[in-house]
Amino acid sequence: MRSLSLVLVLGLPLLAQGAAKPLKYYERHLQARMVPLLQEVLRFPTVQGDTKARDAQQAWLRKTGTELGLVVRDAGLVTEIELPGPKGAPVLGLVVHGDVQPVDPKAWTIPPFEAAVKDGKVLGRGAADDKGPLVQALLAMKALKETMPKRSYTLRLLVGSDEESDNLDIASYLKDHKAPDLSLVLDSGFPVIVGEKAWNALTVETGLGLSGSTERIVTSMSAGLAPSIVPDQAVLTLTGPTEATVRQAFIRIQARPLRSGTTISVAEPIQPVEVIGAPDSLQRWRGALKATGKSAHAGVNAEGGRNALVALANAVVDELPPGGARDLLAFAQLAGQDLVGTGLGLVQPDPVFGRATVVPTMLQAQKDGKVRLTINIRSTPALSGEALKAHLFAQVAAFNARTGAHLEPGGFFGDAPLAFDPKSKLVKHLLAAYTRATGVKAEPAISGGGTYAKRLPNAIAFGMWFPDKPYPGHDVDEQVPVADLHEGVKVLLEALVDLTGSRPLKDPFRP
Repeated sequence: MRSLSLVLVLGLPLLAQGAAKPLKYYERHLQARMVPLLQEVLRFPTVQGDTKARDAQQAWLRKTGTELGLVVRDAGLVTEIELPGPKGAPVLGLVVHGDVQPVDPKAWTIPPFEAAVKDGKVLGRGAADDKGPLVQALLAMKALKETMPKRSYTLRLLVGSDEESDNLDIASYLKDHKAPDLSLVLDSGFPVIVGEKAWNALTVETGLGLSGSTERIVTSMSAGLAPSIVPDQAVLTLTGPTEATVRQAFIRIQARPLRSGTTISVAEPIQPVEVIGAPDSLQRWRGALKATGKSAHAGVNAEGGRNALVALANAVVDELPPGGARDLLAFAQLAGQDLVGTGLGLVQPDPVFGRATVVPTMLQAQKDGKVRLTINIRSTPALSGEALKAHLFAQVAAFNARTGAHLEPGGFFGDAPLAFDPKSKLVKHLLAAYTRATGVKAEPAISGGGTYAKRLPNAIAFGMWFPDKPYPGHDVDEQVPVADLHEGVKVLLEALVDLTGSRPLKDPFRP
């Protein structure tokens, strides 16, 4: 194999020969099934709240797993698919999720659940996150079943159903089911993830302040699809006492320089309207502006996005009179100063994790008439949890005192960073498997994304995205190269043959 010289240099065990047989079986008998199976599962629109799609997908898992000769069991929000080992053997888990992020079909070049194949890639919501890894795991288990009858572990694939939303499926599962003894979570990147930042969110909200008939006022604004997606669209409706007032503001706004990859355009032509609540009977004029950018995963590939919400804030905030709309956009501008939280005072780096990842992601109208700004924060051990909350609330208080704003802080700060010893036995085994399969020596990675490794004991993220490629999860036209799907199976088989072909590791997370 092309990795042989590297294996010898590194002094790693020569286990690649043991993986040759299952890999050959995969290439001869299963490789052709990869794309059709992925297309099938991509067609289920398993976004939050679509229980019909979730049920249909779980039925597909039962059917497909059974056809592959595996044992399938319903476990509520989780589906178990098992390749049994010897009686009493420990369980090695493979963990994925079958739900997907919300999607705006109008932004895609293809219907997001059509599962198209184009230019050697499979396109569709969930192709990378996380239905590609789901199909890869199924076919790898089938290859082991047919070629490796003696294994030291039972292999159990756990397919969750709400990782992208409530994230309660694993907690619910663990109430009545024992966790695997060791798990590989196939929902991140290669070669192995030894640190995951914490998923937190700061929210600030206030009313827009619609009083004042002689000034330009904002009657509505919105942005973003979900807290974990860099927003590619943001819309603001502006009114004024005359058509010229609004038009001149639009001209000035559109003339302002923008960050690369973002645009400002007229979304709604200026027209006369009646504004409910205006303190006079004078006619007012209304128009809407739309900022556009590029969506991306707010934790794993924030740098690959182009934030439409921040673009809107930068372009519009100086055109607004004092009030709630200006305050919200000014705070979004502050938080979106960069991707590492400098504007919010998050300047302390962690020696391993680096700095936080900070992305304003949503503007949403609330039932009480207020508007809420959500800022997604992937925090590090340097500042997280209650300490992070106290720091950010103090930042909001200082902003209010400095500007006269009345922003109300809130959010979620219940997650914590996850870290593993990069010198542990398991990490070394997984790194070695990656090197044997790819011929590339790579260092353990830190991820801005959170996975089920935080929900399951004795679990670590391993693949299935290759390093040095922008991660397309949560993005418009989400896609995965077919060649990478096959290469990922190769890496996974190397790791599984290693781990299940000999005695179970003792204290795998220790050196």
